[in-house]
Amino acid sequence: MVKDRNSFIFRLLSTLFVILAINFFLPRMMPGDPFSTTSADEVGEEIIIMTEEQRLYYMNYYGLDRPLHEQFLVYMKNLMTGDLGRSIYYKMPVRDVIMLHLPWTVLIVVGATVTSTISGVVLGTMSAKNRKKGSDRLMMAGMISFAEIPSFLLGLLLLLVFSVYLRLFPLAGAVTPFADYNGPAEQAWDILYHAFLPIVTLSLSQLTGVYLLTRNTLITVTTKDYIRTARAKGLGEKTVWIRHALRNALLPVVTRTGFMIGIMMGGVVLVESVFSYPGIGMTLRSAVVGRDYPLIQGILLIIAVSILICNLLVDKIYGKLDPRVGT
Repeated sequence: MVKDRNSFIFRLLSTLFVILAINFFLPRMMPGDPFSTTSADEVGEEIIIMTEEQRLYYMNYYGLDRPLHEQFLVYMKNLMTGDLGRSIYYKMPVRDVIMLHLPWTVLIVVGATVTSTISGVVLGTMSAKNRKKGSDRLMMAGMISFAEIPSFLLGLLLLLVFSVYLRLFPLAGAVTPFADYNGPAEQAWDILYHAFLPIVTLSLSQLTGVYLLTRNTLITVTTKDYIRTARAKGLGEKTVWIRHALRNALLPVVTRTGFMIGIMMGGVVLVESVFSYPGIGMTLRSAVVGRDYPLIQGILLIIAVSILICNLLVDKIYGKLDPRVGT
């Protein structure tokens, strides 16, 4: 037991170190630097004139003129004290920038996870119960075809239909500008109103996977002996499906949920860009364009740690649902 625990801690720390190394070196592999990019002459953007002396001054100020190994050691040392650095673009601590935008991303990722999981389980159960019927074939074909649509293209279609043509939802933003709310309920409604299309887009991009996993697992589970035994005891079909079949079929769905959150955290960059939603994905995009190394490192670290935590929680939940895992 102690040996397994030590091995687990070692793997966890090794994974975290690899993530930190990737977070540090990957941004610096991009061409240019934060200050040559800032002073670049691009059509439609404000031109900032920066002399070579000014550029060298800022490179020295942020420590970017040091050898990479020295920068990495400083980066690791600062992380030990919880210092994520200072954003070059926002001129404020990276921690503050992340805390300003992260709640918006958490809202749509959690909302999309709950929506896609519940919808996928319900549709997968319906499809499994109607196996080999016309409704099952039709739903299966539709889901597989639907899965081929990229999330950003799906977001654009939803934006064009529901925001441009039907004008049912806003084109951009997370709240109504300069809104004067009469209470918390009205503010919450406005936030959900703006988050609806991003949540739907992320949900639909993951719906097919949950649907297929639930359907196929249920079909396999219903062939087991304990399902036949339950029916032989005279239990109703509803009880057999919910208490016996669905409960066991949910085990792999729980596992997929952890991976799904990681996939959504990656796809949220494109989705937030489509809807101009001020979450962490939109901030990461701006940081990459501006070569804001400290901000890129901080955001990637938060995303990676969030995925690790979700996977650990999934393992714990899986062990509660199936005690055999812990044996």
